[in-house]
Amino acid sequence: MSVYLDHGATTPLRAQARMAWLEAQVAANPSSVHADGQRARRLLEDARDRVAAVAECDPIEVVFTSGGTESINLAVKGLWWSRTDDRRAIALPDGEHHATMESVDWLAEREGARIAPVPIDMDARIDPDAVATVLAAGDTAFLTALVANNEVGTVNDVERIAEVAAAGNVPLHLDAVSAAGHVPLAFRSWRGSAEGHSGLVALSVSGHKLGAPVGTGALVVSRYARLAALQHGGGQQRGLRAGTQDVAGATALAVALECAEAERQDLARRHAALRARLLKRLAAEPGIRLLGDPERRVHANVHLHLAGAQGESVLYLLDLAGVSASTGSACQAGVTEASHVVRAMGLGDEASRQVLRLTMGSDTTESDIDTAAGAILEAYRRVGPASRSRV
Repeated sequence: MSVYLDHGATTPLRAQARMAWLEAQVAANPSSVHADGQRARRLLEDARDRVAAVAECDPIEVVFTSGGTESINLAVKGLWWSRTDDRRAIALPDGEHHATMESVDWLAEREGARIAPVPIDMDARIDPDAVATVLAAGDTAFLTALVANNEVGTVNDVERIAEVAAAGNVPLHLDAVSAAGHVPLAFRSWRGSAEGHSGLVALSVSGHKLGAPVGTGALVVSRYARLAALQHGGGQQRGLRAGTQDVAGATALAVALECAEAERQDLARRHAALRARLLKRLAAEPGIRLLGDPERRVHANVHLHLAGAQGESVLYLLDLAGVSASTGSACQAGVTEASHVVRAMGLGDEASRQVLRLTMGSDTTESDIDTAAGAILEAYRRVGPASRSRV
């Protein structure tokens, strides 16, 4: 029987979300004025209300998308295209998700944006003071940052980061794709007393990380934000995302988000205990250690440095043993590569190839953890430094 420990890449569809999706199949366009269309509209707006309640924002601020990548692209490119002055720097912390990095790189290559890097520390944490130093130059068009690092799991102090952005009169986008369901989403609180177009103005979420169908997501956009659209058409969703809206997908996303929030605290405690159990077993090999902040983190995430062993080799052996894991983000066209996050943490190029990420879900058991621990130890002993010493 296989052990699935790659929930950070995608997690199984929740039964509640599947049922909600099926029940919301309405053969009508929610923009139509007839009775069937208005029924679809009610379902859609109910979903928007429910997402807003979990994300702590106003319903009008919820823009449904096809997932995290679209949400991030809309936020990053939309903020760039909506700027009203000549500021051309984009403050980009090291170790961001590829959807953010490549969107910013595209703007740099095609539109002359200048990337202003923000360093991360050895736990992949963004220092708000480092952000303030970058913003002090006064030419930052906007800032984008992860709520929780998708590879290492460290949770950032986004409330402080948002305060720094507001003080610098800079709009901020937060990528909450890997954080939703693991930390409380508090858009209104994180925005604080910021006014107008500065401070936190956008927050991205993806459905398939929460147990909603693949192809669902949302971008929370402050009612005060200036944001240009990526696509144009019927003017739906405040003109920010034109196109016929997916009623069933929005409903399933709302249900999955509610379920994730309802179980968040209990699941965090259980995942922390399971992580401790795994690390206790792996302590038999001193070359294996946990990366990222040991406390302020997504507890479902276990990111390991396997000193002297190629993560790709360990991953292959784990797959043969029936354990599904990853070496990092799954968004690179199915290709394993060195971790840019680990390099940015200052651990070196060699270490960036010696990592393994395990991410737990709501159905992960002690038996799963024990099986994974045994498989990791066996793999490490086969391809790690001890194997070479026997040659």
